[in-house]
Amino acid sequence: MNKQDVVAAVARRSGISKASADDAVGAVFGAITDALRKGEDVRLVGFGTFSTRRRAARPGRNPRTGETIQIPASTQPKFKPGRPLKDAVNG
Repeated sequence: MNKQDVVAAVARRSGISKASADDAVGAVFGAITDALRKGEDVRLVGFGTFSTRRRAARPGRNPRTGETIQIPASTQPKFKPGRPLKDAVNG
């Protein structure tokens, strides 16, 4: 399922136009992205929690040449599913 499939499903389930659904889905994704960029967690009860984790700089190896390289520090997004989502997927 891609973003357009999600937009179509939201439009169908809520009875709104695809254009309005696209705006709504975009707004939700934008709000989640903005909160994560600020370092905040996004908790959606019954669905899950979006958060970020800091990864330290570390040495790595170029698989093509075998040369040692330095991988820079970064912030990675994470998602932890909530119990109701886990139960819906598994049962």
